[in-house]
Amino acid sequence: MAKENTTPLISKTAFSCPHCSAYTTQHWFQLVADSYGEEHRTPTIPTAEMVEEFRTDNDIPKETRTFLVEWGAKMLAGKPFFESNNNSLYSCPVVQNCNLSKCYNCKEIAIWVRDQIVYPNTKIDIAPNNDLPEQIRSLFEEAREIVDSSPKGAAALLRLCVQHLCKELGESGKNIDKDIASLVGKGLNPLVQQALDVVRVIGNESVHPGEIDLNDNKEIAVKLFGLVNLICDQMITHPKQVQELYGGLPEGKRQGIEKRNAKAKESE
Repeated sequence: MAKENTTPLISKTAFSCPHCSAYTTQHWFQLVADSYGEEHRTPTIPTAEMVEEFRTDNDIPKETRTFLVEWGAKMLAGKPFFESNNNSLYSCPVVQNCNLSKCYNCKEIAIWVRDQIVYPNTKIDIAPNNDLPEQIRSLFEEAREIVDSSPKGAAALLRLCVQHLCKELGESGKNIDKDIASLVGKGLNPLVQQALDVVRVIGNESVHPGEIDLNDNKEIAVKLFGLVNLICDQMITHPKQVQELYGGLPEGKRQGIEKRNAKAKESE
């Protein structure tokens, strides 16, 4: 049986929520445009100080004060939310090409312009290797956030990831061609070297880490995500797993292996 596609799409009433990731019902809402009146001609954006004033102003009726404090807290959180409005909006124009979806599970709202989610900022479904050092993981996550809106920027960040990863693995971090060649000598699959050449991380057409390449696109960025994870997997994760397995052997077994290896070296 084929796996159901849970990708968020504007044509669906159920998909994986971009907030909580739950596959559940999504309720759709259209927007109407209600212009600000002459008394308040621009949007009201409260500050934390204003909300605190609402909380402590005993001249405001308690019920109103409670409403203002709750409203202010939601506004400060920076998330879209629904607020009941007793005024009739039937005469207001409908905003086309802009819609909201609300998750049945977490109740959070997603904002769509045409057929794309513009809030929350969605990430590509390629998680970083858990063994990536924190600095590189941060660059990787930043690239995930922008790859749809700026694949060229994401690719630049991922080339920077490769550079920093080489340095973490004991290389200079100054010449990636030499660094990768050295890592191949230490066990990195030569096919990774060829793949890095294809996406211009190394080779005659290489792009300097962190620089924008006008030829980059999302396909190249996706390949770079995979290559960063692959280098980490081969040079950090696999050796760590082998070391953990070896460390779990009984002491006598380890001593026997070490003696055997020592004899093999002596006979060379």
